[in-house]
Amino acid sequence: MWREAGSLSKISAGFIAVLVGYSSSAVIIFQAAEAVGATPAQISSWLWALGVGMGVTSIGLSLYYKNPILTAWSTPGAALMVTSLGGLSINQAIGAFLVSSILITLCGVAGWMDKLIRIMPQSVASAMLAGILLQFGLGLFQAMQTQLSLILIMLLVFVVVKPFAPRYIILLTLLVGIGMSFQLDLLKLDAVQLQLAMPVWTMPEFSLASVIGVALPLFVVTMASQNMPGVAALHGNGYRPPISPLITSTGLIGVILAPFGGFAFNLSAITAAICMGKEADPNPATRYWAAVWGGVFYFITGLLGATVVGLFSAFPKELVLAIAGLALLGTIANSLTAALAKTEDREVAVITFLVTASGFSVLGIGSAFWGLLLGFIIHWWNGHRTATVVKRANT
Repeated sequence: MWREAGSLSKISAGFIAVLVGYSSSAVIIFQAAEAVGATPAQISSWLWALGVGMGVTSIGLSLYYKNPILTAWSTPGAALMVTSLGGLSINQAIGAFLVSSILITLCGVAGWMDKLIRIMPQSVASAMLAGILLQFGLGLFQAMQTQLSLILIMLLVFVVVKPFAPRYIILLTLLVGIGMSFQLDLLKLDAVQLQLAMPVWTMPEFSLASVIGVALPLFVVTMASQNMPGVAALHGNGYRPPISPLITSTGLIGVILAPFGGFAFNLSAITAAICMGKEADPNPATRYWAAVWGGVFYFITGLLGATVVGLFSAFPKELVLAIAGLALLGTIANSLTAALAKTEDREVAVITFLVTASGFSVLGIGSAFWGLLLGFIIHWWNGHRTATVVKRANT
């Protein structure tokens, strides 16, 4: 079992998934907490709750279903809170987190997500996933504008070494990138301090303003912009666990940890995709161990709180962009292949892909939801129109 679980490729995939998740959006958590006047101890508790919650759900769900199920905090939800928590007390914010998590739990219990997935065309879902991941593929090359030598060497290692060591290529590329960053004096380790996080209970308060202004939008963006892409990532990589129990589990862990700052938990798409690729494990049946390791690293980050956030922040952003782009190349290619596989679906798939990749937001809901919605409507209309033409021809 250890030989199956403990390979370096799986461990490195889990680590990189957590690295990308924290380094790309942890700063938003600080901003959201500061918006309600959270103390340093309370901010540390938020990080503790998020790390522990993501760790428990990622480990538990991956081991139970033998699928690479990685959870995450709601990044668009955190961004929404930065602008919507102003004027609320931290107790009212906690109350809003609790209401949102209860709604997510009810959504899972009712099976609404399962019903939606059954009618969603695979081409549209795959196109949405490709659109989400496109920015990370582009980020690999955009990083060359500021750190050309670092990215070129990482890319060279990836291309040259991958045919000989495909299972360890992401880890090797990361190590080379860290070494190059040290040589170029890009690592900022002086700000890293060892500090354990402790949970701090905050009594929730409920108000009409916090429920309407925070809880409901947080629930909507978490379901639409996070859980839907998370399901698409699973299905796009050939994994079909029952969705309702997954949604219910993330909702319940949110209910438990909301008083400590766990504002929203959901299925991951971007970081989970890192654990679903061939680089993590050539055998799809055992890739779930990469997500388990991701959960282990989540748990560690939760216990160490701000220390780990500071450590991840010490890496240059170009290194993070490059390693994320390289780790997701295979998933981007597979998603595009599935999206464009059927000739009759190619136009709607391209529209879904472009809308999602555009990154625009309406009513606080990101482009992933709107791309999926528009793609589904066009796909339905095309099918309805074709059926009408056939019916008329037969009569």
